[in-house]
Amino acid sequence: MINRIRKLFAGMDAGDPETHRAADGRALAAAVLMVEAARLDGDFDESERQSIRSLVTNHFGLGDAEADDLIAEAEVVHDDSNHLVRFTRAIKETCPPEERVAIVEMLWEVVYADGVLHDYEANLLRRVGGLIYVSDRDRGAARGRVMERLGIDRADATRGERSDR
Repeated sequence: MINRIRKLFAGMDAGDPETHRAADGRALAAAVLMVEAARLDGDFDESERQSIRSLVTNHFGLGDAEADDLIAEAEVVHDDSNHLVRFTRAIKETCPPEERVAIVEMLWEVVYADGVLHDYEANLLRRVGGLIYVSDRDRGAARGRVMERLGIDRADATRGERSDR
């Protein structure tokens, strides 16, 4: 699985349009963004890792081993990358609008997995939403659905936001 994902992602860098359409390439791009979201607060904990695993398993139809391989590869690719534009471009160019909203929703779920929304995480969601053409309204609605699903009260979430500046 990892070799297949690497091959697909190498094609993304080369600008291969067929590779851009591959589901594995979309899965890797989304997983890299989720890893970025999980790491932004400086603590990529087990709750965030489990959230990513569950999300990629359900959304992309992966088995447990494939999901673990995808996350491991996403971490490697993330560490080798200095910007997110190639990942957001892959999503923007290959995913229909409803799937882009679903990816934003997955990102919200990852950032709320540890129970606290960090300012850097909120900023990432704003940037990614703009780069993949998800409107502020759709991004906010996705956040609301995640908060409701996780049982997070909007007032508590606002008090829980923190900044390490």
